[in-house]
Amino acid sequence: MNHGEGEDALVLAAQEMLAAERSEEEVFAELAARTGEWGVCVLAVCSALGVPRTDAEARLREVEPFFAEFAAGEEADLALLLTFGHVFVVDRVLDEHEEHIRDLLGTAAGARGGFPGSLLGWFRTGELTKVFLYFAKTRFRDGRGSPPDFWAAMTAAGELLASQGGADHAEVTAGLDLCRTQAAAIGAKVGGSQKLQL
Repeated sequence: MNHGEGEDALVLAAQEMLAAERSEEEVFAELAARTGEWGVCVLAVCSALGVPRTDAEARLREVEPFFAEFAAGEEADLALLLTFGHVFVVDRVLDEHEEHIRDLLGTAAGARGGFPGSLLGWFRTGELTKVFLYFAKTRFRDGRGSPPDFWAAMTAAGELLASQGGADHAEVTAGLDLCRTQAAAIGAKVGGSQKLQL
């Protein structure tokens, strides 16, 4: 271990490794094994990625309690935990159009009854098309979530995504068609049950 290696030197080393197309996970594991200073290495990798210092420090505070569960030589395992915890995610700043899409997908997530934690990274990095296509495959079980609200939000998000064009346009259009079909089917079902109550 090379204790005492300055954070600035670690940031430069992390930048070089990232530029050589090494993953954040690999970079952290190598630096952490080399120095034994896991917290400093978290900050160095975050800084090399462009994560603001205050965000990096907040992320470190969240994960630092888990360090006690790992021993020297288990840096790769710790790196995996940090990756799953989205410690090294660079949050993308969205424009107004994208923010509206993200908000609609957030509404859909709530109406769906939540989403797998693995999708949090996609929300944070602005991979909205991936979130939309994942959600478009949703199948509701009886009593879970609010299908009418979900499909309404998904249809609105899909229309905004489809208006952008792009490489995934055909997939988005297919997903939008599915959302419209589901929204119409739910609307017909709700309309039919209201007539029965009258």
